[in-house]
Amino acid sequence: MIGLLATIANISGGILLGLATLDKWDGDSNFFNKIAGKLAPFQTIIGVALIVLAILKFSLLYSVISILGGILLLTHVFGKVPALETSLRQLSATLMPFKAVIGIALLVIGVLGLF
Repeated sequence: MIGLLATIANISGGILLGLATLDKWDGDSNFFNKIAGKLAPFQTIIGVALIVLAILKFSLLYSVISILGGILLLTHVFGKVPALETSLRQLSATLMPFKAVIGIALLVIGVLGLF
């Protein structure tokens, strides 16, 4: 059950983070934009799920990428954690140039998790 939830979170997070690249691939259909529009209100939940499920289902490479994706999705929430705000924002700013790469990696991991 944890594996299925992790797969869904990875695919959802991958779509949200890799949207800039995915939008170029689908052409004029806006398929990924429509999906991301429906997922956007759940960005915080997906980010928390990525981190928690990666910790519960620890597999080194997959978990590290899921945790990084979760941190990127939770950037807007870090201001509400005053004790860790500075370090979390700095980590997020460091990861931001790799947002699309992490998103595509999450999407690939999620799709591979289906098999």
